[in-house]
Amino acid sequence: MNRGIILRYMIREILGLITMGVALFWSAGRLNWWPAWAALGIMTAWIAATAAVILHHNPALLAERLGPRRGAKRWDIAIMSLLGLTQLTRYILAGLDVRYGWSTGSALPAQFIALGVGGLGYALVVWATAVNAFFSQIMRIQTERGQIVVNCGPYHWVRHPAYLGAILFELAMPALFASGWVLIPSGLGVLLLILRTALEDRTLQAELPGYADYARQVRQRLLPGLW
Repeated sequence: MNRGIILRYMIREILGLITMGVALFWSAGRLNWWPAWAALGIMTAWIAATAAVILHHNPALLAERLGPRRGAKRWDIAIMSLLGLTQLTRYILAGLDVRYGWSTGSALPAQFIALGVGGLGYALVVWATAVNAFFSQIMRIQTERGQIVVNCGPYHWVRHPAYLGAILFELAMPALFASGWVLIPSGLGVLLLILRTALEDRTLQAELPGYADYARQVRQRLLPGLW
């Protein structure tokens, strides 16, 4: 594996963590705020685990994930840009809420449950990444990499397990930060992920050979028994 690619990947992810930390602690006006450290811990663990499974199982995926390639869907670039903006807004709002006491807060057990749900969500994302050699960050059909349908691991039960994991994280954040205001950007994030699921699934059925047959076998996009 090219060391330059690994270095670029590390720099990008570290900058993302720094941005998240600045948004949380600058808006809160203090560092002694354990939910913020917990959220950063989940993200750090996810980044480290993702890098580990990619390097171990699918090293070629690292270069793929560093940026859009030919055929990247413009609608997905727009959705991911909006999703990033909602996430940044969430962290700023959470910090401002804890600084000014806008919300009444939630019980400590609820925060710990939310922490577990958020961690479980990103564990599901890592699992999906480990078994899917074509898990790009921007939707495109990777013809030059010989993309095929993946139906093992969590893909045996739902067609988009990583989005389910990301939605669990989004839903957990308002309770973890004990902030009603965080419900707004997190709710928008959930809607964007559902929209992305629908558009990506439609694209895969139209453009990826074998996916329509897979969709008939695994009928649920996100939630077993529901959708």
